[in-house]
Amino acid sequence: MSKNKSYFFCGIGGSGMLPLANIVRDGGAKVAGSDRALDQGRLAPKFEWLQSLGIDIFPQNGSGLTSADQLLIASAAVEDSVPDVAKAKELGCARMTRAELLADLFNAARRSVAVGGTSGKSTVTGMIGWILTDAGLDPTIMNGGVMKNFVSEGTPFASARVGHGGIFVSEVDESDGSIALFRPEVAVLNNISLDHKSLDELRQLFGDFAETAKRAIWNADDIETVALLAPMGLKNAISFGFSDRADVRALDVIEMPLGSRFTLKANGQSWPVTLQVPGRHNIANALAAIAAALALDVPVAQAVHGVERFAGLARRLDIVGIAGGITVIDDFGHNPDKTAATLATLKAFPGRIIAFFQPHGYGPIRVMGNELAGVFAKHLNRDDYLILCDPVYFGGTVDRRLGSQSITDAVVAAGKQAEYIPSREDCGNRIVELAQPGDRIVIMGARDDTLSGFAADLLTRLVKASVA
Repeated sequence: MSKNKSYFFCGIGGSGMLPLANIVRDGGAKVAGSDRALDQGRLAPKFEWLQSLGIDIFPQNGSGLTSADQLLIASAAVEDSVPDVAKAKELGCARMTRAELLADLFNAARRSVAVGGTSGKSTVTGMIGWILTDAGLDPTIMNGGVMKNFVSEGTPFASARVGHGGIFVSEVDESDGSIALFRPEVAVLNNISLDHKSLDELRQLFGDFAETAKRAIWNADDIETVALLAPMGLKNAISFGFSDRADVRALDVIEMPLGSRFTLKANGQSWPVTLQVPGRHNIANALAAIAAALALDVPVAQAVHGVERFAGLARRLDIVGIAGGITVIDDFGHNPDKTAATLATLKAFPGRIIAFFQPHGYGPIRVMGNELAGVFAKHLNRDDYLILCDPVYFGGTVDRRLGSQSITDAVVAAGKQAEYIPSREDCGNRIVELAQPGDRIVIMGARDDTLSGFAADLLTRLVKASVA
């Protein structure tokens, strides 16, 4: 990164772009950007906040690009027909992908931790970042989710933190293969399962990722991860999990509606741990974060102190509120692993589930639609409800022939209650109609920040109905 350059982020409001833009801005460079969500009148508070930081925001029509000296930052998936890309080509602007810029910053750091895997990346990144911050190590953190510990009045969208301690912590993405660009000191591999790529492709990417690092942190409970990494004989690796073969292990687990307790065993000693985030998957996430902290020479007791104070991420089993005995939850679950973890956590406690799911694209339905249907059929009881609307679609040439109904049809065929309702607004009406005291309504999906507003609106409607 150069302080003398002007960076223009195409899609600056995205979960990967926004934190990176903030890191570049805090590094002293000039930053501007565009986003089609702004053009469509969505997410105004996010763009107002970016403008308050001195970042100029433009319509996504090429008007923000005026000089060949500007560097265009755009996802590799952004098509050449997008006006910003066309204007950048016309002007002769250099172009980098988000991942290329992030990798340049990350690889230049004195010490670094990269968090990979199909699920749990954002939470583990947030946990590690908070542990290091709590320990006074002042890390830079790049995350795809808003970290509640760092949210303040002046920083409502805290998905990044810029520190000066020489440590860079970042989640890294396998979906576009960009994980291969990173050279971490510590590589955390949470798990390997079907998501954007085939398992064969994922095995190659994650194997190279772990082998490249000086120290690998890996999940001793995940069958795919064990099969891939155990034979590699990685030096100085640290495994984590619930099994007795894990180096960092959780014992005596007690799950609670809003957290958990367990005994941590590491380095031949034991510590009691209480988490503020629920579910066995978050215990596994905490074990991964503690193991990464140990790899950076943080004492176990300090790592435990930090992880116990971790408040979670927005849209990760995030309780929006309770009205008339009905709980509304906002969640990022969108692939089979994440969805299964969310539903398993909810089903550990009494109450019917009304699950709303918005697929994060038509492509993901083709890749993992059958697996998603299987997860819903397995984890939902016969009195639970599943409701799907149409997938996220913001334009482009994607094949839209296979849609949400393919999932609901499979779930119904398995003997469970599922409905496909094309319009999200109509889905909301149906959810309000179905909801009864004791229900948990969980709103799931990715790539669409307006889902949080949808969850909040449902709560408002339920509050009004409860006092009517």
